[in-house]
Amino acid sequence: MPQGRRHPGFTLVELLVVIAIIGILIALLLPAVQSAREAARRSQCKNNLKQLGLAVLNYEGAKKHLPPSALVDLGVTSTANNGSWGVHGRVLDYLEEGAVRDLVDLETGWDNQMGIHDVRIAPFQCPSDDKAAEPRPFSDGRPTLWPTNYGFNFGTWFVFDPATKQAGDGVFYPNSNLRLAKVTDGTSHTLLCAEVKAWTEYTRNGGPASTEIPNTVEEATAVVESGADEKSTGHTEWPDGRVHHTGVTATMTPNTYVPYTNSKGVEVDADFNSWQEGKNGSAGAPTYAMITSRSTHPGQVQVTLVDGSVQSVADEVDPAVWRAMATRGGGETARYAAP
Repeated sequence: MPQGRRHPGFTLVELLVVIAIIGILIALLLPAVQSAREAARRSQCKNNLKQLGLAVLNYEGAKKHLPPSALVDLGVTSTANNGSWGVHGRVLDYLEEGAVRDLVDLETGWDNQMGIHDVRIAPFQCPSDDKAAEPRPFSDGRPTLWPTNYGFNFGTWFVFDPATKQAGDGVFYPNSNLRLAKVTDGTSHTLLCAEVKAWTEYTRNGGPASTEIPNTVEEATAVVESGADEKSTGHTEWPDGRVHHTGVTATMTPNTYVPYTNSKGVEVDADFNSWQEGKNGSAGAPTYAMITSRSTHPGQVQVTLVDGSVQSVADEVDPAVWRAMATRGGGETARYAAP
């Protein structure tokens, strides 16, 4: 009796070998795909920084001065937290966001201006930061805001003293009328803006034991611990001109982890603002701020220089060089060579 014809097929061993090979190929390809995606996101982030740089330069060309970080009425003893728009809002016209600009009044606080309610402006956000996709709603009638990933250069540590009207050493500060020519360290050597992380933890309304700039992580942690008011909302109010929302300082080098155990007992990476600029309820207390440039791009942050160029700065940059990049007229000779 003739035997039945055998049907070709995989044996169990052959099937397992094929599955193993497919798994190896996926393991090899997945990092490459992720790397390609990160490269694309980093490129988009770089483009955002370029747009912000050009917007500020176009503002300066039209107004003959760089935008102030805020306009503060120093003739009153106390001002509202959100009394003035920051740089992000002042350059809307130069970011092809004229439709948004037409809906707001930069002469009054942003708190009750619903023209910015739930408006997500792409050049303000890095696509690599997942936290930037979390909008900030308010329960007091203020418009819902999307965070920002780019902070403008407020200098190294000291920001502003409302009593003396003295400003810090950065490119942006309250009530400024700074011409580009006043950036005497050179526009190609001076920071204009840098990456920051959305929803950064910070403390404020306090004072360190010394107004000397902190130089170590331990000193930085002590500074954060001196703040009386604890927040987890840094860089979530792009219209606001205060340094912890729209600024960056070069107190610590990029991506420095500053450990702080918050009131919930959780250790976080934190920033600090001694007193909110223009909020003069503390006898005109000056503002010192440690707002670190942070990025989700591995090992670096991307920055825009005052000439509009964009480059990457490694985490290992020398602290003296990083601080020199943040001063507009410090006369430093140290310069950063991009890798």
